[in-house]
Amino acid sequence: MPFKSQAQRRKFAELLVKGEISKETYEEWNRDTGGKKLPERVKPKAKSVRKTTSRAKGKTRKPKSRARS
Repeated sequence: MPFKSQAQRRKFAELLVKGEISKETYEEWNRDTGGKKLPERVKPKAKSVRKTTSRAKGKTRKPKSRARS
């Protein structure tokens, strides 16, 4: 799986130095990424907003009855 950002590449390099991942894993990811120009950070995709339809929205409101005194 290729790196998605420079920050991710740095993080995995740090894990490699700490010995938490193997050199082969890091090299595989680096090889898959190739010489691509990566962004510094990747923003999460925006969630799509569901358009809700209200049944009451289309109905007309009844006028309130006035209390006579």
